[in-house]
Amino acid sequence: CLFGSGAPGKADPPVIALFEQLGKLLDIKTTTKWILLAGAVGVVAGLGAIVFQIATQAVSHFVLGELGGYHPPEAAGEPSPFRREPESVVGAEGGAESLGPTEGGGEERVFGENFSWWRLVLVVGGGGLVSGVIVYTLAPEAEGHGTDAAIDAFHNNRGIIRPLVPLVKTVASAVTIGTGGSGGREGPIAQIGAGFGSNLATWLGLPARDRRIMLAAGMGAGIGAIFRAPLAGALFATEILYSDADVEADVLVPAATASVVSYSVYSQMLPAEVRYVPLFGSSIQHQFRSPLELIPYALLSLILVLVGVLYVRMFYGTHRLFKKLPVVPHVRPAIGGVATALVALGLFWLGGRNPHALAVLGSGYGTLQVVLTEASKLSIPLLVAVACGKIVTTSLTIGSGGSGGVFGPSMVIGGSTGVAVGLALHQWWPSVVQAPEAFGIVGMAGFFAGIARAPISTVIMVREMTGDYSLLVPTMLASTLCFVLCRRTKLYEKQVPTRLDSPAHRGDFIVDVLEGYHVRDVFEPGRPLVLIPESMPLEDIVHKLAETHQHYFPVVDKDGKMVGIFSADDVRAYLYDETIWRLAVARDIMTSNIVSVTLDDDLNTAMQRFTALNLDELPVVDKDDPGKLLGMLRRKETIAFYNQKLMELKRAAREANE
Repeated sequence: CLFGSGAPGKADPPVIALFEQLGKLLDIKTTTKWILLAGAVGVVAGLGAIVFQIATQAVSHFVLGELGGYHPPEAAGEPSPFRREPESVVGAEGGAESLGPTEGGGEERVFGENFSWWRLVLVVGGGGLVSGVIVYTLAPEAEGHGTDAAIDAFHNNRGIIRPLVPLVKTVASAVTIGTGGSGGREGPIAQIGAGFGSNLATWLGLPARDRRIMLAAGMGAGIGAIFRAPLAGALFATEILYSDADVEADVLVPAATASVVSYSVYSQMLPAEVRYVPLFGSSIQHQFRSPLELIPYALLSLILVLVGVLYVRMFYGTHRLFKKLPVVPHVRPAIGGVATALVALGLFWLGGRNPHALAVLGSGYGTLQVVLTEASKLSIPLLVAVACGKIVTTSLTIGSGGSGGVFGPSMVIGGSTGVAVGLALHQWWPSVVQAPEAFGIVGMAGFFAGIARAPISTVIMVREMTGDYSLLVPTMLASTLCFVLCRRTKLYEKQVPTRLDSPAHRGDFIVDVLEGYHVRDVFEPGRPLVLIPESMPLEDIVHKLAETHQHYFPVVDKDGKMVGIFSADDVRAYLYDETIWRLAVARDIMTSNIVSVTLDDDLNTAMQRFTALNLDELPVVDKDDPGKLLGMLRRKETIAFYNQKLMELKRAAREANE
């Protein structure tokens, strides 16, 4: 098994020994370590992306296509190796429906001879059932969209992902998406990369911080490969963990390395003619001509915010409804699949049997390709129907427990909404809105940036997916507006606002109140102190205890040098054994392992030594002569000093704010 077996850290002894030796060879503080580890994560993420992509396309062709009679088209830069020649595919029920010209110039027909509504319902529902049985039998945490699970593992589970989860996610998602369920590919591939990064760190015995970094780097590597967007993948890994414009800076370099490697590995699977072509081809080019164009783009942003809020509320509302269904969870994805197919067929029939209406099934990238390149072929009502229908079918597919991501559907929803707005504004203001397709690109970025709380990586990702960098200004405007206006709406529930709110960084941002202060700032010299000669009998020591409230007693030799220390509690152990009173002396009951401080030690060191052995007092000794006792430092005085400085800091902060 690629990810081992059982719980993290339970691999076979030879494997553990091998990784332990590798761990010793890798210096934790060197850049070389991160290049090697991130490179390994990138290789596995790239290979995982290849396996997942081929598996999804195979299921789509042989199950959805051959059994259901529907062959969903692919994006221009991502042809399926299983696609039959166009002339061997006829229209639905003898018709001639097609999605329009392909990259090669032919008509790509999407319906087979055996297409019928009941076959489609059976295939989509059956895919949901198979996916549900796999997930809820083997790894229930693999349900839904996988990116949220990886985010949760980063923040709340010390970066640990069970080895079985990525494998289950891969198979279940390939079945769900391949049979027509509405889902994306970023969730499964993110869990593949994140899972390998997490488990590699565990096998190497790396600390939790490093395991989290490798998890995030693996997540970014998977995204960078499957969407052919290496830069965006690296930024996505740093940005998607938080909802309030914070980033995980430590992840950037490892994620960039892993993303470059995974992209390079994944690209080798593709045909030579599209190997380094953007996902949606190389023909998308638009121009930003005038600042006046920012006005309609700002209007688009407002509409995207409303659609985004609707999407998130329906998604999680549907999820809660399915949780309440009185059936075993294994069959919930099947119910969601059947409902998804019925919604798609309803749109298909109401839309005059237009095959673009079926973009609400699967990834929908074939229709999105037309949306971004030939928007004039589509009507505004059809685009609105696709956007709304995709919201419903994604909620049914993933909300019911089906396995898949939410990025892909978000691209279809945002792109369709953007072009619908662009077409409408083109009719109203044609001198400014000249290319409605450009609104699709801006809509993709703005929509996901707002609800995913990832404005920077989304802008870059859409640029890399389309190859169009000329719309950077309006895309940044829309992404920023959507991010600000969607502040209370987020698609990934496990995101935390900032690093300050993350359990992974608990303690990183505590103000060190005692920084810069030393023992001499608290220590009170000259305080009376009872010293015990090392030869003093225990009987005399017992009487000394009755005459003083002192709790700790330094023991000194004949030259007055401290050689040990004991507490009143140490003496009380002998109180009921009078026979030993005259036999034992101070040297017999003292400890020579003295925990002490000097005047130059900082108070943080003193507090750590107080708490390490739960002591109330520490001997203060001379820095150059540890046997020379200067007095005792009390814990309560140190805490009082801490509280005093803390109040001063709070008072200063309050005055600064006023």
